[in-house]
Amino acid sequence: MINRIEEDSRPVIAILTMHDSTRMFRGNRQNFQEIIKTGREMGYLVYVVTVRDLKLNSQTVRGFTPGSDPHSWEQRMFPLPRVIYNRIPHREDELKPQVSRKIRECLRHPQIDIYNPYFFNKRQLFTWLSSSSLTRKWAPLTKKLRGISSLREMIKHSSYLYLKPENGKAGQGIMCLRHQKNKYLPYRLQIQNEKNSTTYKAASLNRLWERIYKETGGSPYIIQQGIELTSLYGRAFDLRLLVQKSDQGTWGVTGIGARMAGSHSITTHVPRGGTVEDPEKLLTTLLGADQAKLILNKVRSAAVLIAKQIERGCHYPLGEMSMDLGLDSSGEVWFFEANSRPMKFDEPSIRKRSLERIFHYCEYLINK
Repeated sequence: MINRIEEDSRPVIAILTMHDSTRMFRGNRQNFQEIIKTGREMGYLVYVVTVRDLKLNSQTVRGFTPGSDPHSWEQRMFPLPRVIYNRIPHREDELKPQVSRKIRECLRHPQIDIYNPYFFNKRQLFTWLSSSSLTRKWAPLTKKLRGISSLREMIKHSSYLYLKPENGKAGQGIMCLRHQKNKYLPYRLQIQNEKNSTTYKAASLNRLWERIYKETGGSPYIIQQGIELTSLYGRAFDLRLLVQKSDQGTWGVTGIGARMAGSHSITTHVPRGGTVEDPEKLLTTLLGADQAKLILNKVRSAAVLIAKQIERGCHYPLGEMSMDLGLDSSGEVWFFEANSRPMKFDEPSIRKRSLERIFHYCEYLINK
């Protein structure tokens, strides 16, 4: 049974996701509960709505709100939202005709703002950053994998490369290639598994390509110049930043975390064996307190400029993104990835601020 909600004067925010025939809706329910709780505390009416139930020509929509039991959800009628916080969980969902049509309708709607309407494409991110003199220096050379000829050209440029799916996430499908001319088997391809990696060695580029093609299955991939990351105790690490807009509509860094690669992993992703670390402690151990502070300030400045350039490149409004930045042995900053649907940060202080800042930007959108 659906209870009609009483008229409510609070600003209305909807978390957009996909319908699920067995569980009502998809997505991280704990995340949604925390967003709704924070929104309520800050004076907002917040609910979950599916693409299927979001009827933009109606004054009310069917949505979901946490029930009295910690794991239950109730279905109710809610006012049409003023702001839509997009949490559609998968790229495949976003590509469905009915979903992309609904997102376009939201973008055109005169009384509704939707932020972060689309996932990022990895190759486009590097194209956007490379097109600006301000951000170009942070982008490793990145090309589309267009067959063995493109691989050959990149190997000429760099003997250390990464191959990444254009639309991958959480380190899935990533491979690392090293070309060591003087070795009997000069091509070494590390393939990322669940928690570690396996190494394939090849005598020729043709044999290497056969294996790469088998791994990629012909799906879109990029080839990227490898960066020798700063490491501690033999484990490379990078920095994970959350960048969000304020109630003034300006970009700022909400928090910085560090992710250290697992002992047999080629990425720092936690699902692939990486660990969560304190960036200040890591950098202080490596460089001393003063230098660590300087590096973190440099990283913050870079992240804000990168976020601005990504938003400029994509031509639609963004409210938040997470990004991975790395440091090489000389302390230079490198950009590796940005995600328009950031996962939850494990650090409690970052998590609390991130939830509040979702609504700071909602406030900006409502007042602008």
